[in-house]
Amino acid sequence: MAEAFAARKGRSGSVGLTLDLDELGHNYNRKTVAASMKRQGLVAKAAKKYKATTDADHNLPVAPNHLGQDFSAQAPNRKWVCDITYLWIG
Repeated sequence: MAEAFAARKGRSGSVGLTLDLDELGHNYNRKTVAASMKRQGLVAKAAKKYKATTDADHNLPVAPNHLGQDFSAQAPNRKWVCDITYLWIG
């Protein structure tokens, strides 16, 4: 069971491990697998929750797009762009 858990990088719970073990020919009940995981200290990693990092719904002015997604330039130093990914506000 620990090998099957490690093969899934610790992301499978008792249901996933039960299915994996069933494919290997071991027919165990999900509750049995859950109890065995608990005894062995195997805890599945929870998926990270989505966290909104940008609030696009605001009344602040938006800078104009002068470049218009045309990144080709006739000579060096003709077009300069930057991206501000983080501003400390508080």
